[in-house]
Amino acid sequence: MKHDASKHLVYLNGTMLPPHEAKISVFDTAVTLGDTMTESTRTFGHIPFKLDAHIARLYKSMKVSRINPALSPEEMTKITLDVLAANLPHVPAQEDVWITHNISRGMWAAGADPTVQRSQATIIIHTTPLILADWAGFYTQGCHAVTPFSRAIPTQSLDARIKNRSRLAYTLAEFEVKLVDPKAQSILLDIDGNVTENKGGNFFIYADGVLKTPHARGALAGISRETALELATELGIPTQITDFQPYDIYTADEAFFTSTPYCIMPATKFNGLPVGDGAVGPVTQRLLQAWSQRVEMDIVAQAQRHVGLY
Repeated sequence: MKHDASKHLVYLNGTMLPPHEAKISVFDTAVTLGDTMTESTRTFGHIPFKLDAHIARLYKSMKVSRINPALSPEEMTKITLDVLAANLPHVPAQEDVWITHNISRGMWAAGADPTVQRSQATIIIHTTPLILADWAGFYTQGCHAVTPFSRAIPTQSLDARIKNRSRLAYTLAEFEVKLVDPKAQSILLDIDGNVTENKGGNFFIYADGVLKTPHARGALAGISRETALELATELGIPTQITDFQPYDIYTADEAFFTSTPYCIMPATKFNGLPVGDGAVGPVTQRLLQAWSQRVEMDIVAQAQRHVGLY
């Protein structure tokens, strides 16, 4: 059965509304300036995964960007759980949802000082169906990771740890890698040629018996990244947070992305060359299995059920 999002209520500035009534002003800074902090959490078996960590990161982003939500983290969490509870009756038993937070600075005045918050922040919390069909094949076949010509925004200009809604740089990078392969997944490099992240996830390689991921100084400090490192430690797999470059991916034994919806997405090809033997590796498979055990759900099977359904 398909998941119908039209019945999901949206929280907007204190009111629960049907999706077609959840509207913001064209003068909101979310529209005029792209001035919005965001988080996306997923459920497993209708239970939010690491919601507290997502809320904590949201408040760090709002602090650094100087947006005052006028809600405590505890209040934000309660509202979030209320939204989820209101919408879960419309979610099929075997399906899950995104829980999305978008918080803007509020109303904007033309030509005025953009640093002044002229109204209460705009707070939007909603749930949407978690559709995994596009990623399903990558669990068994792996994806093709490709470096775009565009580089990641330097952290001296905008710290990647501030999770904001502007996706333009990532979207342009996706267009660039799709010129190479319509299903390619981007790996952005920094201005020194070090690996950072992709449009919505972190990146790992397994080489010389060590699981390696880039520093968070040039990439989002991902909750899924953190989970992969936790699981590796539990499995006795050595880990290292370090700089590495394309050469290290070409010569790695395994590689994968981590992100909220798919958890782990194996990468079996990099810029046209096989990673390792070109198959999904045993360490990646062990981590995926451990993640499924932690959340008491077969992550791969859930995604595969979506093929042909959505």
